[in-house]
Amino acid sequence: MELISIKSLQSKKGTAAQQKVLEYLKSHDLASMEKGHHPIHGDDFFVNIIEYTTTDEDHRIWEAHKSYLDIHVIATGIERIYHSFIENMETSKYHAQEDYLEIEGSKENIIDLSPNQLLVFYPEDTHKTGIKVKNNLPVKKGVFKIKI
Repeated sequence: MELISIKSLQSKKGTAAQQKVLEYLKSHDLASMEKGHHPIHGDDFFVNIIEYTTTDEDHRIWEAHKSYLDIHVIATGIERIYHSFIENMETSKYHAQEDYLEIEGSKENIIDLSPNQLLVFYPEDTHKTGIKVKNNLPVKKGVFKIKI
């Protein structure tokens, strides 16, 4: 897991995946994009625009991914995200079509994600998103998927 300021990433060279997302953001405004799946380079690189209202952690689920890096970028709002390493969690069924691994366990880290930040999840990371920081707030974000 990596949390990076977009501004700092513009002045230094990040990973190839981070640079792909940064280049996309230069010419696309996530806040004005329609909800849904937006291909960039076929199945190798795309963004899912999602919207929801943050809530209590009991209403959210743990997940992890095997085939894609997950890069979260908030367009509007703020959300809390829980993180744990997969080795410390209980894994169960893997849904290959959706690249989604069912997970149970406890949080090791708490991240408050807001606009102008990139949050990168690798296959060894599990995450639970959409948790309210103080109050339930609407969030719109892009989840970039980059094939590993």
